[in-house]
Amino acid sequence: MSGAGVPLRELGLVLLVAAAITYLATGVVRSALVRTGRVAEIRQRDVHTQPTPSVGGLAMFTGFAGAYLLAQQLPALTRGFAPLTPEMTAVFFGGLAILAVGIVDDLYELGALTKLFGQFAAAAVMSVLGIAFTVFYVPFGEGTTLILDQIQGMVLSAIFTVLLINAVNFVDGIDGLAAGLGMIAGTAILIYSLSVLHDQGGAVSAYPPAIICALLVGICAGFLPHNFEPARIFMGDSGAMLIGLLLSAASISASGKINMSLYGAADLVALVSPIIVVLAAIALPVLDLVWAVVRRTARGQSPFQADAGHIHHRLLRLGHTHRRTVLVLYMWVSAVAFGAVSFSVIPFRFAVGFTLVALVTAFLLTLVPLAKGKIGPTGASSSSKSSRPVG
Repeated sequence: MSGAGVPLRELGLVLLVAAAITYLATGVVRSALVRTGRVAEIRQRDVHTQPTPSVGGLAMFTGFAGAYLLAQQLPALTRGFAPLTPEMTAVFFGGLAILAVGIVDDLYELGALTKLFGQFAAAAVMSVLGIAFTVFYVPFGEGTTLILDQIQGMVLSAIFTVLLINAVNFVDGIDGLAAGLGMIAGTAILIYSLSVLHDQGGAVSAYPPAIICALLVGICAGFLPHNFEPARIFMGDSGAMLIGLLLSAASISASGKINMSLYGAADLVALVSPIIVVLAAIALPVLDLVWAVVRRTARGQSPFQADAGHIHHRLLRLGHTHRRTVLVLYMWVSAVAFGAVSFSVIPFRFAVGFTLVALVTAFLLTLVPLAKGKIGPTGASSSSKSSRPVG
């Protein structure tokens, strides 16, 4: 172990093993899907032009399960597993449940309400088994601690989990986007979790969020080489919903883990609620989800009816190429997520400077097509040959 109770090497090993297994399993899954003709046909709102295999979530969960079993055997990480804490068991079975829902949806296209019921069932499995909100720290005035009873915690956790599942699923509309956003958000929460582990000297309760994040970052990193534009396989709803559930698990697990008695009133770490940090890490997909619901409802449509109005669609119409669109969104998520985390791990003035520089850089990258060519009537820049109108 390295650091004050922080098993960096072991977490790094888990991350690398998750990435390696996912990378290898994705090739196997893709080959099987192609041989059996299980490929995603082109829909009006899609930005890809060739039928492509889906159900990549199966490979991602394979990497998750393999690295999970490894972590369970590593002496430095066993404190994060049962019987000391039920959270890793909860996230495993919750992930298995959401994978089952996603695979059925990828292969047979479930109705919106049926899929929503399946999402709540998976979220309920996870919350009942042990990952549920218990404490909120409200860092305003003299500070307030909100303590939830078991039922309140499970209900709120299930709603929060379904929100994140759909947020990631909604934003998964362009090659490499969901995998990259999951990797960035997972890394931000991992950094936060490591700071909690360090500050609390390796307390048992601080292990699960760090392990979950290492697994999440690993499976996203392993899948991304297959999925970055031009994608050879899609993660499908099975993969996108798995990322959403793991982000929720890490967020819920990280919340309430700070021991406020360890910090003075003037210490910024004590004033930054964990839930604020993790919400910042997934702010983009959540905002995209909320805007999609508002947009569709205002048109008199079902909030579950797919369209081509997501953030990535708008960036494509602005004139960005597919790869540049993904990189711009990576930059925005990184700026917000790491900016929020920086306030917990570095001095305030440096955190402010870092966050401002990151946000300005993301803004300038967003405006690049406006300086390169005239925007045509389809919304595509005339100077971007690889851009194509969407929807």
